[in-house]
Amino acid sequence: MAGNCPERAQQAHGRAASTRTTFVSGPRLAGWVGRFAASHGDLGTEDHDDGVRLTAADGATALLQAPWPDDGRPGRGSGLVERLASLACQPRTVGLLLVRRGGYGVAVASEGTILAAKTGSKYVQSRSAAGGQSQQRFARRRANQADAMAEAVAEQARLVFAGQTFEYIVPGGDRALADDVLALPALKPWAGLPRLAYLDVPDPRAAVVKKAAADACAVRVTVTDPPA
Repeated sequence: MAGNCPERAQQAHGRAASTRTTFVSGPRLAGWVGRFAASHGDLGTEDHDDGVRLTAADGATALLQAPWPDDGRPGRGSGLVERLASLACQPRTVGLLLVRRGGYGVAVASEGTILAAKTGSKYVQSRSAAGGQSQQRFARRRANQADAMAEAVAEQARLVFAGQTFEYIVPGGDRALADDVLALPALKPWAGLPRLAYLDVPDPRAAVVKKAAADACAVRVTVTDPPA
């Protein structure tokens, strides 16, 4: 079961309904569900392959996804939401690798708290609209910058990860760059760890990494508003 930018989901009648994603910690999940019900009416609750789905009387829905699989350690409780909250409250440890063209953040976190972290600024040029030989030179320079950045971030991640023990990798930021970093030999000791869902983050400054550490250990909630 288991970014904060608006998306658009198309309804059957052709009108678009707004969809938004937030993250709710395990201890706060019951309160969030109560407030959702107060705003949208009585809730139906169903267990789906992709998470717990709430359907409100006014047509609003919320998909609740755990931060990690149960891996033989399911949450406790009598109801779906209670068990999901219990699962999210388990003190599991994750390694975060967040990278964008403007910088990177590497961290190890448990229960939303950072245990070790490193951030830094790098730069990979944006794509060029120029053509011909100029575009080719630019593309080579950009590729070289991306390769150098990936190598540097992988080495910083190795230094942070080497002193910690964790169960999962949480990539974030630029998906292609993060994948490139995780494929490098410096991170081979962690290549076999399961990867959790990507986090959509801006350039990973210290505050961004702190929030990402909390989000990585929280329930991902995707709300779709009722049709207009």
